[in-house]
Amino acid sequence: MSPVPEVRGSLAEARALLADFPVVDGHNDLPWALREHAGYDLDRLDVAADQTGRLHTDLPRLRSGGVGAQFWSVYVRSDMAGDDAVSATLEQIDCVDRLLARHPAELAPALTADDMEAARAAGRIASLKGAEGGHSINSSLATLRALHTLGVRYMTLTHNDNIPWADSATDEPGVGGLSAFGREVVREMNRLGMLVDLSHVAATTMRDALDTSEAPVIFSHSSARAVCDHPRNIPDGILERLPANGGVAMATFVPKFVLPAAVEWTQRADENMRAHGLHHLDTSARAMAVHAAFEAAEPRPTATAATVADHLDHMREAAGIAHIGIGGDFDGTAFTPSDLADVAGYPNLIAELLDRRWSRTDIAMLTWQNAVRVLRDAESVARASTRPPSTATLASLDG
Repeated sequence: MSPVPEVRGSLAEARALLADFPVVDGHNDLPWALREHAGYDLDRLDVAADQTGRLHTDLPRLRSGGVGAQFWSVYVRSDMAGDDAVSATLEQIDCVDRLLARHPAELAPALTADDMEAARAAGRIASLKGAEGGHSINSSLATLRALHTLGVRYMTLTHNDNIPWADSATDEPGVGGLSAFGREVVREMNRLGMLVDLSHVAATTMRDALDTSEAPVIFSHSSARAVCDHPRNIPDGILERLPANGGVAMATFVPKFVLPAAVEWTQRADENMRAHGLHHLDTSARAMAVHAAFEAAEPRPTATAATVADHLDHMREAAGIAHIGIGGDFDGTAFTPSDLADVAGYPNLIAELLDRRWSRTDIAMLTWQNAVRVLRDAESVARASTRPPSTATLASLDG
């Protein structure tokens, strides 16, 4: 297991606090990493054993990190399209289901806020699913409903590329936010009790979703744009709308989104990956060797728990303590902060917040209570809905 150095007295207090109010992490890409590294062969890459050096995530380090609930991302790359994206999403869902069946003493399937609380009471890690990118439903509301039936409890409206009905933060403007069909997707998610996730989307899409949604939204892994000016982060004007909506913004740890000095360096590193014929998100052994060679020539700016805490300080000020959380994005990024290297590192972040005089009450809301509450609120909206399942199509609404 990777060591988490105990360098300050507040770390012991952090561990004790997490024993009572463990982390609900909004986004972990372990299923995709298992696809990339082991072809979904769970014997080849057994997360019951320490996988330091190969993965950011395994069961021993989740326990060491004080994780009590995890949204497992059933992400597929946004250059997949149509039925290929749907099939790959189903494979990701199957991977999570097989993980849960393989480790029932550690991982508890969770569909509701009550399931999360029951898992915590039983000492198990509540396991939920989140789809990352609306391309996963191939512009089909029936497919959206099928994903919900299979246990998916949030969907990120886009990934890195636009889709026909929503604009991404890292693509050129397309429909100007959400199209009419995109708004119908949000309404159908509200009807189902599926959280609308606004990480990765353009600010115009964020605003349109907030204007449309009757339920609280989330940002499963995004930080503050005022602290690090990257389009993947959340503008203050959006953070300030979360109290009225009831939503939760979950700060990510990805250095290129939280450390300003890392933004330009990452652009050069991504260009280097493409020059070698590799996707910039590739985490295969060959890709990591290319990354390592680049980093040896151009040392990487290093983020820390304090970097992430700077974002959380600002997000608390802009949105309020009831509207923030944590979404590390482990196993979905090549690089991590020095003292948040893997899922065992959460106590370091909590110790940093304690050193900044965050109260126990505030940290309990950050780690556990806000995320459970936002899912419960989405469930309440769904129970109150009288709308029938929508049969709208992209063509019928957007032409």
